Amino acid sequence: MTTAPDVQQPADFVEDAADRFIAEVQQGYLADRSAAVGALAQLRRGAGKLPQDVPDLWGVTGAERLFEHPLLSRDDKQATRAEAAYVLAVTLYALHQQSQGRPMHKKGVDLGQAVRRLMPPNDIDEPIRRRFVRVGTAATPQALAYRLREIVSLLRGHGVPLDYGRLARQLYQAQTPDGMSKVRRDWGRSFHTYKADAGDDTSTDKDTA
Repeated sequence: MTTAPDVQQPADFVEDAADRFIAEVQQGYLADRSAAVGALAQLRRGAGKLPQDVPDLWGVTGAERLFEHPLLSRDDKQATRAEAAYVLAVTLYALHQQSQGRPMHKKGVDLGQAVRRLMPPNDIDEPIRRRFVRVGTAATPQALAYRLREIVSLLRGHGVPLDYGRLARQLYQAQTPDGMSKVRRDWGRSFHTYKADAGDDTSTDKDTA
């Protein structure tokens, strides 16, 4: 089944939908708006879980915007993939942003790059590296969700941001045939090619751990 030339591919649409929703909530949270603060508190309860395991988040995640896409609105298999990727990304962001005074959703920061920023320059922290490898070798969606939660908790503890729109896209791709192989390559490449520079604004405030 294909989409019309002027319609976004599902992976692109999932990325844009997650990016827009998270950007809106993030803006409200950082401005200390009660609705956004309350929404993130609810969403955190789903961090590391799949949509079917958190029915109390129905109507809270903004997932209804996914079904504006013509393919996702009529193809149940594609819709299930999209919803799982979107909801996991949104709830992990909610966990990541907790108690942080700076945006933890930052466009352009891949998961591999974010994990590498947890390590000393020109050195490898072996326990963190093993956790990262565990994410890449997760054999089930449930295991992947749980292991991503572990990584996000580390990122939050060090104030390292992540592009959650991109993560949503990758989580969608990971459910397609041969998609996980490509996602692993992307994560590995961004991990190995990352170079620290003066633009990095990573906080190491342990009070947020």
